Amino acid sequence: MTTQEKIIRNKVGILELAQHLGNVSKACKVMGYSRDSFYRFKELYEQGGELALQEISRRKPVLKNRVEEHIEKLVVELAIEQPALGQLRVSNELKKQGIFISPGGVRSVWLRHDLQTFKLRLKALEAKSAQEGIVLTEAQIVALEKAKEEKKAHGEIETYHPGYLGAQDTYYVGNIKGVGHIYQQTFIDTYSKVAFTKLYDRKNALIAADMLNDQVVPFFEQHELRLLRVLTDRGTEYCGSRDQHEYQLYLAVEDIDHSKTKAKSPQTNGICERFHRTIQDEFYAIAFRKKVYRTIQELQTDLDRWMTYYNQDRTHTGKYCFGKTPMQTFKDSISLAKEKLIERLTEDQFVAYPPLSHHGEGEPQTASDEFEETFIYSKRTSDTF
Repeated sequence: MTTQEKIIRNKVGILELAQHLGNVSKACKVMGYSRDSFYRFKELYEQGGELALQEISRRKPVLKNRVEEHIEKLVVELAIEQPALGQLRVSNELKKQGIFISPGGVRSVWLRHDLQTFKLRLKALEAKSAQEGIVLTEAQIVALEKAKEEKKAHGEIETYHPGYLGAQDTYYVGNIKGVGHIYQQTFIDTYSKVAFTKLYDRKNALIAADMLNDQVVPFFEQHELRLLRVLTDRGTEYCGSRDQHEYQLYLAVEDIDHSKTKAKSPQTNGICERFHRTIQDEFYAIAFRKKVYRTIQELQTDLDRWMTYYNQDRTHTGKYCFGKTPMQTFKDSISLAKEKLIERLTEDQFVAYPPLSHHGEGEPQTASDEFEETFIYSKRTSDTF
C-alpha cells in the first residue's frame, strides 16, 4: 500500500467511524483529527469520492529561483553527452566554461527532465542517437553496450521504435446514472507514448479487438508501419483459445505477437496504469464536475478532444520523448522504425526463427516457462537491432 493510499484510508476511516459511533467528536478523538479536518474530509468525499481525499501538496515551484533557460539546456545536453558524470563533476565542467551552477542545481534540472540516474541518462542517450543519428564517442558506446548486457541478464523487455510494442488495457471509468457502466479500452505505443482510447458499455474479446481494428492498426497503416507486438494483462477479454476467441483471432489475422503480464502483477503493464492515473486526474475528474453526460457518445466526444491535446500538444517526459509531444516523437521516429523493419526482414531471409506461440492456444506450464519465452523473444529482437 502506498503512502497516498494510507492517507486516503485514514480519512475514509474517520468518516466511517463517525457514522458508526454517531458522534463526530468521539471519532475525531480516536483518530487524532480535528473537527475542522473531519468536515473538510466529509465535503471533499461527497464531492469527489476517495480520489478527492488524496494529499495535495500546497508547495508551488518558485520559478524565479530556477536557473536560466540556457543553463538548464546546457545541463541537459551534458547529461546526455556524458551520462557517466555525476552532479558535482557536471557542475565543475560547466564552471570551466564560465557557467556557475551548484551540484544541487544540476540535480534539480535532472529531476525535471527525468535524468537523475545513470541508467536514465543512458536511455536518453540511446534514444537520441537512434532518433537523430548522432555519432557516438567510444566512451558512450562502451556505456551503452554495458547497459545492454545488463538488460539482457535481467530479461528486461525494451522497445526500440514505434510499433515495436504496444500496451493495451481496460479501464473502468464508472457507472453513470442513466448511462450505465462505462469501460475504456486503452492502447499506448510504448516508444512514442501515442495513446488511443475508446469507450464501451461492456468488456469482452470482441470489444478489445474492435479497439485495435478501429483506431490502432489503421493509424500505423496510415504511416506505413506495422504493429509487431502487443502487451496485455490476463483478463478474459485478451486471453483464450485462438479459434474461439475474437481478440486472439484478430491478432493471428493481423500477424501481431501477444505477450502477457506476469500473473497477479498489473504493474508489469505500468505504462497503461500510469496513463490511467493521468487521464483520471486531468480529464475525468474535471469533466464529470463540469458536465452531466447523458450518453457514452457525448463523453467520447469530449474524450477525443482531450486525447488530441494529449497526443499533439501536451509535452511528455518519457525516456524517448525528451519533452516533446507523443505525436512529435512518433513522427521523428518513423524513419527509425522503417529502417529497423527493413533490417528485420533482411535478417529473416537468413535466420529461420521458430514462430512465437500465441498464449491463447494454451497457457505455459509454469511461470518460468513464460518468462523464458518472453526473454528469448526479447533477446532475439535485441540481437537483430
